[in-house]
Amino acid sequence: MARIEQIFDAEPGTLLGDELELLLLLVEKYEDEAFPMDLPDPITAIRFRMDQQGLRAVDLVPYLGNKSKVSEVLNGQRPLSLTMIRNLVTRLGIPAAVLLREPGAKLDASELVEIGKQFPLDAMLKRGWFSGFSGSLQDLKGQIEDVLVKFAAPVGKNWHCPVLNRQRIRNRGTADRAALTAWRIRVVVEALRESIHPYRPGTVTAKFLADVVHLSYLAEGPRLAREYLAKNGIHLVVEQHLPKTFLDGAAMKLPDDFRLVALTLRYDRLDNFWFTLTHELAHVALHLDRSDVDTIFDDLDAESSETWEREADAMASEALIPEREWRDFTKHGDPPAAQVRVFAERMRIDAAIPAGRLRFDKKNYRILNDLVGRRQVRRLLEGETR
Repeated sequence: MARIEQIFDAEPGTLLGDELELLLLLVEKYEDEAFPMDLPDPITAIRFRMDQQGLRAVDLVPYLGNKSKVSEVLNGQRPLSLTMIRNLVTRLGIPAAVLLREPGAKLDASELVEIGKQFPLDAMLKRGWFSGFSGSLQDLKGQIEDVLVKFAAPVGKNWHCPVLNRQRIRNRGTADRAALTAWRIRVVVEALRESIHPYRPGTVTAKFLADVVHLSYLAEGPRLAREYLAKNGIHLVVEQHLPKTFLDGAAMKLPDDFRLVALTLRYDRLDNFWFTLTHELAHVALHLDRSDVDTIFDDLDAESSETWEREADAMASEALIPEREWRDFTKHGDPPAAQVRVFAERMRIDAAIPAGRLRFDKKNYRILNDLVGRRQVRRLLEGETR
């Protein structure tokens, strides 16, 4: 510093001028390392930007929420949410590092937040999917980034896991892709709450499916099926479908190589439960256990998807009732309810399974109503169904 004072008036481009420039750089480097300046307080930075742009507190409402929230933030009574920070960064140009109080920090664009803005937030809020949040729908939208980050936190960056959906879309309807994503995240979060045995690829075979189907013979069949799957590394989650998803169930490959079967119980009947369950387990056996499943999923076109669905249907049907047994049972026409019961008893399965098959084959859903187990599954799985 003493030398700088001596040569401070040196002309640029001269030897003394070069020496001055070098010394100034060395002093600046030393001060940055030995006496780094703290980032300014976020509220101070906001007020400074307000002074620069001539803004009043009311002008911050679009960025921070209502007038009450603006007042609380400016008075240090409310912390900045991620949603507020993103608004202040993009609209007022305040550096994210200042608002986050982390040198060099950047607010990365979030794909989850972008698709999350299209989620059926009202339905999700009513079902209590946003743990710890108790505000209104308007409050939720004002804190959308914070709420969604917390909602999907247990899943992390794995909310794009391979998934196969079973859907029935009628009258050329279109499924709500955002709602499907929200439902998938929810069932994965629910699955990760549960500690189960490790899964070994190749576990689900034709014999495994037959063993699952035989549990239907018991009064607590659906509940026992859930326990049986958990002991084999497969989560079974029941979660009501969201509007415009037309969803019966899904099979997923989770991180750490676990498997998840999720059902909506859109039709609360035993015949539908057992078919959908075996259909999704067939997907695990035929498709999710493939070594190349992670690489082919992004390229799975509609035709390939339909082929996979037909393959899962065929494997599920054979597991529920072997085709040879079914042809022999129905060769004399439509069997009455009494014969259906006798057949189910001989096969050691619930009578809902052959009753449902007959209704499907005949496309007549008015017959055998007393055998399909209406309103039985939700009752048996009470406490697991939302």
